[in-house]
Amino acid sequence: MSRGDVIFRAVLTVLALLLPLLLLMIGVELVSEAMPAARQFGLSFLTTSVWDPVRGQFGALPLIFGTLYSSLVALAIAVPLALGCAVFLTEFAPRWLRTPVATLIELLAAVPSVIYGLWGIFILIPLLRDHFWPVVRPVLGHVPIFSGVFYGPSVLAAGVILAVMILPYIAAVSREVLLAVPADQREAGLALGATRWETVWHVVLPYGRAGIMGAVILGLGRALGETMAVTMVIGNRHEVSASLLQPGYTIAAAIANEFSEAVSNMHLSSLFLVGAVLFLITIIVNALARVLVWRVARGSAVGSTAI
Repeated sequence: MSRGDVIFRAVLTVLALLLPLLLLMIGVELVSEAMPAARQFGLSFLTTSVWDPVRGQFGALPLIFGTLYSSLVALAIAVPLALGCAVFLTEFAPRWLRTPVATLIELLAAVPSVIYGLWGIFILIPLLRDHFWPVVRPVLGHVPIFSGVFYGPSVLAAGVILAVMILPYIAAVSREVLLAVPADQREAGLALGATRWETVWHVVLPYGRAGIMGAVILGLGRALGETMAVTMVIGNRHEVSASLLQPGYTIAAAIANEFSEAVSNMHLSSLFLVGAVLFLITIIVNALARVLVWRVARGSAVGSTAI
């Protein structure tokens, strides 16, 4: 091997190791700064709801609940839309329409988070409050998740914003996973007398199920860490409420709102601790997504396009 090849390989190895090293450094810093709060509150930090910087009492349950709740609402809205877009683009759309529509969907990921937040404040919240809720209230007003007075900033608004933001990620990965399904699978279904839709439902989607689940979990990881747009529309109230119409709070929003204003060491340490919880959840979710996508891509002739 020539000297140039050795140098090139060494440079690439160093660059490849930088990102895991950066991830490790972030984790170490979070853990070290969070240790004072972890020692003082223990597991009760995850199970209590009091967040009082004045008295030095901190419980992250509403933050964890709000983060998971708003993300699950976003998935409930985004997954059917994203999967429908992916199926349409891979199975039914004319060839001339596929690339422009796919590009437009993926461009949603390029919109800055603060722009989504402004759109949520001035368009989405008035739309939900003045037009959606008066129509839905007579039908669903008695359901617990739609109880209470709807003022606008809420978990529902945050969920809709997150759904729009994660839709391009789920749609893009799902589209690549469906493209990785071998053509002979489709041809076999059609040859057995199945219609186009039956082939998609019974052959194509089951074949790519693991990859589609990976896309969904990847979208969940994106939703868990979103900050600015959610902070602007969720209401930032530190309490646990099952109603979608009530304000909530997320881990990312709490860190963004309070980190620069924290004056006590315990307050800062608590924010680091809740950040470490979010960091761990995000790492696990994204790792699981990569494994699921890799499973469907492995062994396919075009599997690399799904990674």
